[in-house]
Amino acid sequence: MNFIRFEHINLACKNITASKNFYQTLFPDWYIRAEGVFNGSRWMHFGNNQFYLALNDDADQKRVHEPYETIGINHVGFVIKDGEAMKNLLDKEGIEYYTMTAPETKHRIYVNDPDGNEIELVEYQSDYTLK
Repeated sequence: MNFIRFEHINLACKNITASKNFYQTLFPDWYIRAEGVFNGSRWMHFGNNQFYLALNDDADQKRVHEPYETIGINHVGFVIKDGEAMKNLLDKEGIEYYTMTAPETKHRIYVNDPDGNEIELVEYQSDYTLK
């Protein structure tokens, strides 16, 4: 098998600073790994040592994908340590979310980033072997 790990997600953003601040709120230990300008547009690699978001400033672009309505990625899932703490943080920051349940999870929290990309924040049950 040749797969090592999942490295990054490339996101076009209306406002790269707003996107960075949103993800910094969810994941305060993330940092700017690299940043610059390419063809007149700002870009940033924002994450940690194992994973990052490749953010691209594309203020003039419009969203064409409708999650769950058209072909494309519906949401991206991140495993978190403490779902209750995350919900408290989201409440404190005024970030809207909804939750769902599943037998293997303790928490499944869904939020939308500033560009309408849905993010799932999941905390697995401690006895779930595939966590």
